Amino acid sequence: MVGRKITIRIARERIFARGHPNIRGLHRTTIEITKDTWLTPRGDCIIGISANKALRDFNPLFKYYARHSKTRIIVVLRVGSFREVIVGYGHPNLTYESATSIVIRKSTYTCPRTLMIKSNKSAIDIDRRIIRALRLGAKLIVDFYAIPPPTLF
Repeated sequence: MVGRKITIRIARERIFARGHPNIRGLHRTTIEITKDTWLTPRGDCIIGISANKALRDFNPLFKYYARHSKTRIIVVLRVGSFREVIVGYGHPNLTYESATSIVIRKSTYTCPRTLMIKSNKSAIDIDRRIIRALRLGAKLIVDFYAIPPPTLF
């Protein structure tokens, strides 16, 4: 018996951002990365500033996949030798219209700033070594993967 070959197309994006002394990473339901170049202590969900992309800049294939509720979205944060993997899902209401932000949500709330919903982590869950490095201004590399269900093809 010959096995059936299955091909799954994965959409990928990569962004670069940096830390800031006001990064706290204490929010219990969201994580945010922004193109803004400043941060106040009130932004306790923000883990990266001066990002080179926001949701509006993501490629059309990624946006297409993200608009399916069974699409799994994986985010890999890299700061120096530290890594953090975050998993969530797409949703038909995701618009990817934000010109400044990328927001990861544990909830099912969607808005133009939402990357994914039902995330397994929020800012408070990120390895504190990563947060400490970001507070010192470390560089942040973020890879995003949208893995659609086979039924999407």
